[in-house]
Order: sequence, then structure tokens, then C-alpha cells
Amino acid sequence: MEKMKLLQTLTGHMGRVWSASWHPSGTMFASCGEDKTIRVWIKNDEDRWIAQTVLTDGHTRTIRDVAWSCCGHYLASASFDTTVAVWDKKSGEFECNATLEGHDNEVKSVTWSRSGGMLATCSRDKSVWIWEIHSAPDQEDEYECVAVLNGHTQDVKKVCWHPHEDILASASYDNTIRMYRQDTADNEWEMLEPMESHTSTVWSISFDGTGKRLASCSEDKTVKIWQQYGPDNALGIPCPEKGTVWKCVCTLAGFHGRSVYDIDWCKRTGLLATACGDDSVRVFREASDSDPNEPTFELVVKIEAHSQDANKVAWHPVTPGVLLTASDDGEIKIWQYQDEE
Repeated sequence: MEKMKLLQTLTGHMGRVWSASWHPSGTMFASCGEDKTIRVWIKNDEDRWIAQTVLTDGHTRTIRDVAWSCCGHYLASASFDTTVAVWDKKSGEFECNATLEGHDNEVKSVTWSRSGGMLATCSRDKSVWIWEIHSAPDQEDEYECVAVLNGHTQDVKKVCWHPHEDILASASYDNTIRMYRQDTADNEWEMLEPMESHTSTVWSISFDGTGKRLASCSEDKTVKIWQQYGPDNALGIPCPEKGTVWKCVCTLAGFHGRSVYDIDWCKRTGLLATACGDDSVRVFREASDSDPNEPTFELVVKIEAHSQDANKVAWHPVTPGVLLTASDDGEIKIWQYQDEE
């Protein structure tokens, strides 16, 4: 049985497709790209994905990232025009109900907290911003910037919220990953120690389903697995006075021929997918005899998914094994991963 079956190839974007995001229900997804548009895709009566809506009036430059809120009511888009737009489908049509301004340069990534009360953005201006959302009945939502975090020394490529807690991670051109959390005493956001192991730009990061592990991918052609250790860990790893520490416990090297641009850790199956500058998409799985503190991962499938750089991988949030990929070639592809039986 082939391990990765192509279900559908979607076209419509002009130029690179930079990112895509599944709606939490899995019944639709949004994509964005160089053509300054967002496309919202749904399934038709023939069970084929079609572009239901094309949003063209939110941004004046390339749209680098899109993200659905966990409640599924809002879609945020991050653009090279330095703004983030928030879209809402209140009246049946998507409307831009907020434009968030403040970054000095291209906005590279946007992400919603699991609790739904916060939004995080990052930019080429080296900063990470955290926004609080204030909702009131029959009134427009208000977005207040509550923290500007300047821990990185270079362009920040990606922000990603923890799956269960209000902890934020960011990845940067400065080769590091940072974590941020809110101090319960004074509500100020604090930066944890930088996570250093990559030797070049960290392009993307993804938590596993437990939130105790993080995967990162880099210009250095490697994938790294990081694990969280608490003060009472059995290995005796020293921790800061009031918190946990993240350690790199595994490096996947030799699998990718070029930069690894994106990574997604499936919360349902534990599979890791990567998007690479060699046009290919790879899927890794933790070995069955893996040591939790020194895990080993095996490559289970590699597909030449696109004709140019693969930019995005995103596992379906509901259906195990369905994977979305997007590329510089302007195409989005939907795949079905199947275990060999």
C-alpha cells in the first residue's frame, strides 16, 4: 500500500502560497500568499475542495500567514504590509473587523491562544507582540497590545502557542527559540532562557499534543526535538527557581537536502511532517522502542510533493493522516497518509 496518496491539487493563487490553516472543525481551511489574497476552501457536494471565498481587500502586500481562532469564529492574517487583519463571519460573509498596527516591518506569523483570549504576532522588526482580545455583546471586539517582547536579535519567523497553557514559543533568524509566559504575580510577560542548538535560522516550531515537547526546523537542514523538564525531574536536570527548562533531546540530521521551512506535529497521531526547500515533504514517527529522554524518530515516507520549495505542512485537526501542503509553485495539495499493513 502506498503511504501517501494525493487526494487533490488546488490551484487559484497567483505566485507563492506561503501558508494555510485548517478550521478547527476540519470542514474548511484558509490559504494565503504572494498575491495578497486569502482563499477560504470548503468541500462541495462531490466531496471536492473548492474556493468558497476570496478575500482581496485586507492587505496591500504579500500575506505571509493565516490562523483560525480555536473557537473557529475568527481568521487572522499577517502581512508584509506590517499589519494583521482579523476577519469575522458574523453576517455570513467574511468581514475585516480589526486591523492591528504597530509592527515596524513585515509581520511573519500570527497565532491564537488556546483560551481564545490572546493573539500573538511576530515580525522582521525582531519583536513578538501579545494582544488581548476584549469582547462585549453587540460591540466590535477590541485588541489591546499587552506586551512587546524583544528577546530576539533578528527577524522573528514564527510564533506558536502551547496546546493547553498560555505559554508562547517563537523562532528566529538568530538561530534560537524562545518561550514566554505570564508571571501570575504581576501579569507581566517574562522570557525564559533561549533554546540554543540550531546553527542557522529556525524557520518553524510545533508542539506535540501534550505540550511537553516541541519540534523545530531550520536553515541548517535539521529537525530538533525539545523536551520540557520540571524541578523534580528524574534526570536531575537543573531548573530555574520557578519553572521548567527545555532541552534538545534529539536531532534529525541527514534527511533533508536543503532548508526545512515548516514542521507540524499531529496532535492525533504523533506523526511529524516537514516541508523542505528540496520540494519534498517528509513524515517521521517516533520509534516504538524509543527512550522518552533520548527519543529516536524514523522517516516513514518522503514524497516529492511540489515542483518548487514546499512552504507549509498542516495535519487535519479531525481526520487522522490527512495532510495539507503548500508551495512556491502556487499549488496546495491534500494527501492521505496510510500506515503500511
